[in-house]
Amino acid sequence: MTTGVDKNMALLRTAYQLVESGDLDEAAQMLTENFIANVPVTPDPLHGREIWQQGTKIMKDAFPDLKINVQDMFGVGDKVTVLAHFQGTHQGAFQQFEATGRQVSYRSVEVYRFEGDQIAEEWVAPDLLSLMQQISPTPTSH
Repeated sequence: MTTGVDKNMALLRTAYQLVESGDLDEAAQMLTENFIANVPVTPDPLHGREIWQQGTKIMKDAFPDLKINVQDMFGVGDKVTVLAHFQGTHQGAFQQFEATGRQVSYRSVEVYRFEGDQIAEEWVAPDLLSLMQQISPTPTSH
């Protein structure tokens, strides 16, 4: 018999696979209608599937071969925590940086809250400083 935590972890793995494959419409259907995203650099939570889909599309456009390696995953009650390692090739504009063609690698700590068979809320803390350092132009010395 699987527990609610096991079911939630399996749902989250499926969501990650859909993001990797670029099926963002299908992945968005795994979110509740009033999904809440708690993300860095925004003081207040963002609301709605569309917001999540827009943010994820920006990442997939910039890093179309993005791979998500789950290093650890554990859950309690209605929450699942993930230690994830992201890798990809910078092939599209991201933030203020044009594509560099560089391989990138960064980590993220993520917590998800579930309602029924859907993801209701996320708290994500990607190492954006590391990512930005990897895609920023290298300083030239004179």
